[in-house]
Amino acid sequence: MTERLLQFIWQMQYFNKTDLHTVSGDRLAISYPGQFNTNQGPDFLEAVISIANTKWAGNIELHVKASDWKVHRHDDDQNYGNIILHVVWEHDEDIYDAKGKTIPALSLNDRVPKVLLQRYEELIYTQKIIPCENSLLSVPGIVWDSWKTRLVTERMQSKTEAVAGFLAQTNAHWEEVFWWLIARNFGNPVNSNAFEAIARSIPVNILAKHKGQIHQIESFLLGQAGLLNSNFRESYPKMLQKEFKFYKKKYNFTPVYEPVHFLRMRPGNFPTIRLAQLAMLINNSLHLFSQVKAAASVKEVVKLLQVTANDYWHYHYKFDDITSYKEKTLGRQMIDNILINTVIPIVFAYGHIHKEQVYKNKALKWLEDISPENNNITRQWKQLNIQNITATDSQSLIQLTKKYCLQKKCLSCAIGVAILKRTL
Repeated sequence: MTERLLQFIWQMQYFNKTDLHTVSGDRLAISYPGQFNTNQGPDFLEAVISIANTKWAGNIELHVKASDWKVHRHDDDQNYGNIILHVVWEHDEDIYDAKGKTIPALSLNDRVPKVLLQRYEELIYTQKIIPCENSLLSVPGIVWDSWKTRLVTERMQSKTEAVAGFLAQTNAHWEEVFWWLIARNFGNPVNSNAFEAIARSIPVNILAKHKGQIHQIESFLLGQAGLLNSNFRESYPKMLQKEFKFYKKKYNFTPVYEPVHFLRMRPGNFPTIRLAQLAMLINNSLHLFSQVKAAASVKEVVKLLQVTANDYWHYHYKFDDITSYKEKTLGRQMIDNILINTVIPIVFAYGHIHKEQVYKNKALKWLEDISPENNNITRQWKQLNIQNITATDSQSLIQLTKKYCLQKKCLSCAIGVAILKRTL
């Protein structure tokens, strides 16, 4: 038995309530088990019970052992001054309030169905990443649909907190934050930190001054990445090197000490290519966040992100290293990745922070309009015949896996609860 399982049993009232008595023998009736408290203080608030025909309203605390009350030092905590019932699994001693009066106790160890405990142990102690994988298809579709909606919202709210943290660093400059975040996304997965550091070192207002000057913008990004420090043979990198030397001094760019990496990645993901594509995006679009925020459909944003690197890169993946011709256009998979991980979260965050539901609705609608992610997590769910048709599906499954399955929070998961209920 765990305290969290005991809380779940009490919250759902999954125990035999026939001839219910306190450990001292007084008849007990439960009118309302209370509201589960996720903050500091008693486990359940504002409960209503009757003991020996006397009605009580107050809070309820739960412990595996009654003596845990002392272990947790509740006897010294004023937050526990209005406890009307102490629910325990094992009543190993009486507990007293600050006035020396015995707190009524209820022991549940002989009232909970063994099949519930057995099923819970199977979920918690399995080595499988998805603990309930053998029972998933027994969960009704309506449960899945409502839970996925909740999971996606949770994920967006979590990302909103991250955006709020960036805003605090920029005095609520949304364009600057978007620049940092989209640069970070272009660096995924290996160079995300380096690309963010590069973006932070080049204020968005400086980039705006050079709109239409692709060579200058490209020199800023590649130079700050430390990729213009060699003795080049070709004229193009030499020209970028010259541009960067001039503007680095003019703008007093802060050096970036986070190196970019080329190892273990496809050439199309090389930092040279991604930075060149990012430079073209900035070159083409002034006030990028404002354009994204104003877009009426996800197709408009896709069109905005469909950029191709400068001509030099059609024959190169690195400086001075000529290859066969291939246009370095940002692919749809990468565009979807940017939509899912940067564009949609920041539009949702804008709506949340400014209390404008239209932007939150827009962001969630855009998730429904693009393809799902294809990664290790989503492939696992696909093998279990769980629907993954849109980015809404994939984002909800990622949230479910990371925040519930891997952390064994089955009792806080609608799917886990539905499966446990079937055992009763």
